[in-house]
Amino acid sequence: MHIVLVEPEIPANTGNISRTCAVTGSSLHLVKPLGFSTDDKHLKRAGLDYWHKLDLHYHDSFSELQQKYPHGGFWYLTTKAAKWYTEVEYQPGDFLVFGKETAGLPSELLEANGERCIRIPMLSDIRSLNLSNAVAIVLYEALRQQGFKNMK
Repeated sequence: MHIVLVEPEIPANTGNISRTCAVTGSSLHLVKPLGFSTDDKHLKRAGLDYWHKLDLHYHDSFSELQQKYPHGGFWYLTTKAAKWYTEVEYQPGDFLVFGKETAGLPSELLEANGERCIRIPMLSDIRSLNLSNAVAIVLYEALRQQGFKNMK
C-alpha cells in the first residue's frame, strides 16, 4: 500500500505515520511543500526506531506523483465524501491520499475525483480525526481486506 500526505504540516503526525508505514511495509509519499524540515527532531523521534526501514518518497507536486504512477488506484480521504472507507474494495498497491492537517485536500482535487473520495464516519459536531489516527484506520482496513499478507 501507499500512503500519500499532501503538504503535511505537523512533524509529529508525519513521524507517527512513518512508523505505521514501516511496520506495515507500506510506502510513504510526501508531497511538497512540507510544513517542516525532514530533519526535524519531532519527526525523527516519532519514527526513529523504524526510519531505516521506511520506503520514503518525495514529490514536488501531486501531479508529479500521479505521472509517476499512472495506473495507481488513488483513494482520497475527506470529511466531505458520502462514501465510507469501509465501502470500497482496496487493491494491493493502492494509494491512500490525505491532505494537510489544517485544510485537508484541495477542493479541485476532490471535485475531479468525486467517485474515489471516501471518509471515516464521525460525529457531525467534531471537525476531524488526528491525521496519524486517520491514516492508521484506513490503512489497516485495506490491509485487513487483503488478508494481512506478509504480516504475523
